Amino acid sequence: MIQKTSFPRALFIAGPTASGKSAIALAIAEAVGGCIINADSMQVYDQLQVLTARPSAADMARVPHHLYGHIDPSAAFSVGQWQSAALAAIAQAHAKQQVPIVIGGTGLYFKALSDGLADVPETPAPIRAGLRQRLKQQGAKALYAELQQCDAALAARLQPQDGQRIIRGLEVFEATGLPLSHWQQQPTRSPLDFPVVEILLMPERSWLYERCNRRFVTMIEQGALDEVAALAARKLSPDLPAMKALGVAELMAYQAGDMTLEQATTQAQQQTRRYAKRQMTWFRNQMISWNSFSEQDYEHKMDKIFSFISKIGLTSG
Repeated sequence: MIQKTSFPRALFIAGPTASGKSAIALAIAEAVGGCIINADSMQVYDQLQVLTARPSAADMARVPHHLYGHIDPSAAFSVGQWQSAALAAIAQAHAKQQVPIVIGGTGLYFKALSDGLADVPETPAPIRAGLRQRLKQQGAKALYAELQQCDAALAARLQPQDGQRIIRGLEVFEATGLPLSHWQQQPTRSPLDFPVVEILLMPERSWLYERCNRRFVTMIEQGALDEVAALAARKLSPDLPAMKALGVAELMAYQAGDMTLEQATTQAQQQTRRYAKRQMTWFRNQMISWNSFSEQDYEHKMDKIFSFISKIGLTSG
């Protein structure tokens, strides 16, 4: 078993959806007296516990968990906001002599800690409010055309329907006179002043896809339909991040009578597999230096990861 004195001051665990991250993080946290900090952009929202596979109440009672279900779906939660909250949670863990274990599948969250974020000037609230109102009235595609004119480099990286990121680009340009892509190219540095052990789960694809398929069926059985019905009743903008959680659109379509439950399930499973594939491609390209564990080791992965961490030789002090 891991000795806490040989454990790093922070552990990052990244991996695609359904790869088993939560079970591994929970076991490690219990072994070393750690806490778990969420790095999944959908698990921050409070109405989607089942559909976003947030840890159960029983699991959350076993060790401290942070940044799960603390944001209302009517709000957009930025990478910068998450970084600030995560740094506060890490500092709180150290103050309590706990080991912070940051776990999730949102690569940009991890990069916000490992590489830092661009120092973009604050955008005045009236500018943000005006663009949100325009997004609601005109739609994302109309604003995307504007973004192409003022920040073509950013627009090329976004989808025309990605309303929140589009208005972020427009608000920065309106507030600063410079495109967001300019600010993003400025040098950054990590806000952490201590070493971190980084673990990446990269399972074999067919195994992962089967896990994705089975998990969505389980979500239906555990109440995902009720969650989506409650969310639909709020009539929130479809451009909000929470409304783009995997399965939301398909289950809303089923509840509206636009497709059968079987069709909704099949489509949601397909979208989940595609998302997992995109995650793995991003990890493979962006997390080259991380310590990777593959699916063929899965049954023994816990022991191998424990052994690996113990051999790192970093101390909690």
